[in-house]
Amino acid sequence: MYKVMNILFPAVLYLVQGYCLQYFYGNFLESRGKGNRWNRLAVMAVYTMVRMLVSLLEPEEVWNYQVAVGKLIVSLVLLALLAFCFYRAFRLLTVYLIVTFQAVADISRYAAVILFGELGDGMICLWNWCAGKGLFPSEKALGMAVSAGLVCEWILEYLAITLLMYLSLKKIAKDFREKEYEVHRTELLFLITPAAVGMLICLLLRIIIVTMEDGIPKILYDRYPILTILLPAILLLSLLSILQGVKLFQDMVSRNRERSGRIILEKQVAGLQEHMEEMERVYSGIRSMKHDMKNTVFVIQRLSARTEGKENEELKNYLEELNRTFESLELRFKTGNGVVDTILNMKYHEAVREVPDLRMEADGLLFPAVSAIRSYDIGVILGNALDNATEACRRLKDKEPEAEAFVRLSSWQKGNLLILKVENSFDGRPLRKGPGEFPVTDKADRHSHGIGLSNIKNTAEKYHGTMDFRIEGRVFILSVMMKNERREEDGVWRNR
Repeated sequence: MYKVMNILFPAVLYLVQGYCLQYFYGNFLESRGKGNRWNRLAVMAVYTMVRMLVSLLEPEEVWNYQVAVGKLIVSLVLLALLAFCFYRAFRLLTVYLIVTFQAVADISRYAAVILFGELGDGMICLWNWCAGKGLFPSEKALGMAVSAGLVCEWILEYLAITLLMYLSLKKIAKDFREKEYEVHRTELLFLITPAAVGMLICLLLRIIIVTMEDGIPKILYDRYPILTILLPAILLLSLLSILQGVKLFQDMVSRNRERSGRIILEKQVAGLQEHMEEMERVYSGIRSMKHDMKNTVFVIQRLSARTEGKENEELKNYLEELNRTFESLELRFKTGNGVVDTILNMKYHEAVREVPDLRMEADGLLFPAVSAIRSYDIGVILGNALDNATEACRRLKDKEPEAEAFVRLSSWQKGNLLILKVENSFDGRPLRKGPGEFPVTDKADRHSHGIGLSNIKNTAEKYHGTMDFRIEGRVFILSVMMKNERREEDGVWRNR
């Protein structure tokens, strides 16, 4: 019976570990195989078979430190091979996954074995006490009670190992939100240190837990009973440090991204303000010059109309062409907001350089005559939205040159709410969601790109608003809602 249990229980444990491994890897790494289901089953099967083979070949002198070190190395190599054979794992993060899985598996096993091992010893003492009191009618009954107690102990022990390992790995996968984030070496060192420490603590326990006295193996915590409390406490604290390390790392990444977003937003606002002033000065000069020149051309046309001749006809044609040129100097978009008009015209001319047949419509983009929303805040929202829309149209035209590329802008006010909507065509490719609510950028430099929607959302929240997006077929629709009210920090709360 004990031989069967010694094979059955480890086999079940390794199978559960294989399931946890494919779950853990699958949350971070992309599968190589076409069928994810078969890929997961293959990982489970290979892991279980190799671990069972190593367990069967393990020498009887399990307290030999060379055996402990060798078994750990084999386990790490197995985890690495499974990652590289079944997943696209050429990332620094893979090293973290390998060490963390091994550490969590070892910590879970050692903590449960120590705790429930003592429970088993206590149960045997209880049976012996009962036998001494004559509560068992025969030795056979005592043997059955002992066997049943051992089976219960093993079931509880392996159940505790399984639950502790699965819940720990699940929490790590959940807390590690930035799974697309490219971990740097120093960040990898920060992440991997708690796991490596926990793994080495387990290796140390495996080496020293059994000592030899007069040729007889002794368990270390039999000599020092306090270790039955200290060792599980140390192991669980080590596991907690792994879990908290992940959470702390994610908080650091989020704060760095927010700080980068604020820096870029501040640069955008500063550049936008400077650009607005310059463009306003230029357009003001153009309007003044155009007004004067139109009057001058009108006078020349009147004078030339009094005379006849071929040269005079050429002069008339020239003046008419000059008039048409003046008409073309008019702004393409007129919304009633000078900043918005400038941004729309500037972004349009930038966009048509990359997408010559781009159709931009802004007839429905109107703003209230009195607005409490700062012009450069509206500029930040429209600037980022148009940049994203133009980039999507460019990618569409690169893939489908005959496709229609368009950007439509509209706005309306409902009560004190100002709602902006930007629609644009795109290639219809499913958007990959990031760790937050925003799609992942396709650009190579993800640290400085892909935060346009975040800046839009942050700007809208300044006016107690929000941002949302949805997809309808091959059209991306961005909606921004803001209250047309003064911000509290502006000194006046409501726009009355």
